[in-house]
Amino acid sequence: MTVIEGLEPHWLWLGLGLLLAIGEMTIPGVFLIWMAGSALVTGLVSWMVPSLGMPWLVLLFAALSMVSVFVGRRYLRSNPVDEADPGMNNRGARSVGEVVVVSQVIADGRGRVKLGDSEWLAKGPDAEPGTKMKVTGIDGTTLVVEHLH
Repeated sequence: MTVIEGLEPHWLWLGLGLLLAIGEMTIPGVFLIWMAGSALVTGLVSWMVPSLGMPWLVLLFAALSMVSVFVGRRYLRSNPVDEADPGMNNRGARSVGEVVVVSQVIADGRGRVKLGDSEWLAKGPDAEPGTKMKVTGIDGTTLVVEHLH
C-alpha cells in the first residue's frame, strides 16, 4: 500500500490546492490560483460527502477549474490592477525628465545622446556634442530631447 492509497481523498485535494497556490506564487501569471481554489472546494466537498467517488471529484474539479478560470479572467479584464510605477520595466519612459549629453551631433532632428552609461538615439533640435539637453518623451526606442532652459 502506497502513501497516497492510505490518504483520504479530501487530503489529496487540499494538498493539490496548496501546491497550486504555491505554484501561483512562483510562476508569473494569474491562472493557477483559480485552480487552487477549485481544488480546495473539491477537497471540502470530498470531506463533507465522503461517499462521492474519485471520478465525480475529478469531474467536479475540472468543472470548477474551467468556470473559475473563465470568471477570474473576465473579472481581471474588467478590473485591471493599477501599476505602482508604470515605467518600471520601460527604461526609456523612466528617462523622461533626465538630463542627457549629446554624444553625436543632432542634425536635421536626429542624433545620439548619452544617458548614464549608454547611448540612445535622439530626436530634437540641432545640437553639438557636449550640449546638455532634457528628455521630454520617448518615441519607440528614440529619446525626444529639447534644450535646457
